[in-house]
Amino acid sequence: MPYPQTQQEIQERVRAFKEELHRLGWIEGSKIAFDERWTTDNMDLVRSNAASLVESNPDAIVAIGGRVIPILKQTTHSVPIVVMTVDLIGTGMVASLAHPGENITGFSVFELSIIGKMLALLKEIAPNVSSVALIYNPDNPSTAFFQREFENAAPALAIAPVIAHIHGLDDIARAIEEMARLPNGGLLFAGDVTVHALREQVVTLAASKRLPAIYSEPALVKSGGLASYSPDRIDLFRRSAAYVDRILRGEKPGDLPVQQPTKYEFLVNLKTAKSLGLDLPDRLLALADEVIE
Repeated sequence: MPYPQTQQEIQERVRAFKEELHRLGWIEGSKIAFDERWTTDNMDLVRSNAASLVESNPDAIVAIGGRVIPILKQTTHSVPIVVMTVDLIGTGMVASLAHPGENITGFSVFELSIIGKMLALLKEIAPNVSSVALIYNPDNPSTAFFQREFENAAPALAIAPVIAHIHGLDDIARAIEEMARLPNGGLLFAGDVTVHALREQVVTLAASKRLPAIYSEPALVKSGGLASYSPDRIDLFRRSAAYVDRILRGEKPGDLPVQQPTKYEFLVNLKTAKSLGLDLPDRLLALADEVIE
């Protein structure tokens, strides 16, 4: 898990995973044991933990994140790995979605066309937006696909696309400052652990420059961000438990098809919208899974 162990929303996902395995008959302390590794986005920790996990010869590994999975793939070709990431085909992690092959299968946490959906929602929330910055960390190989989708979707919405690569808070602050200098600017944050770890600062920076922003994690909206659109991660963790169950009962990961998200969440923070002078249409509020007031 490339997150701090203290992050409550990530703990809730892991808890959902364990509860589903328990429901399927895998009782912790009796029939199953968990070895959790919380690495944040520290790549040295990711590498050392991947190596020690593989050395412990587990029956299965569950991993999330475009930076973590390639390291595990390099470390073992035999231990079954159930993953959650963006584009398993594009990053070369599996041979095909229907027949992944080798020892990796899992779930897409972000179907790429969602970038266009997020951009359209931002335009509906803030109709005057005419230029939007896609902000992401290029160290995550999965995020390269975000840019292509973003640039393809922007012209149809009369939006000028701006690409902002970031590696830390200073880069994010600089990108937001640059967008604030443009008339009718907006922000779109692609899913990445760097942004997630800095969510309080990111939301504060966007608010200080009065820029409408849409995020790929609900946690940023609950921290005061304007809106988010994303797959239901709790659902993905539960479905991952079902794949682990099948592997523990003898099925091969290479025979289990990679699955796409089936549930999505749209969150809007009404207080933040009002602070930006945005009057959200009733249709949009009716679409939201959660409206934070």
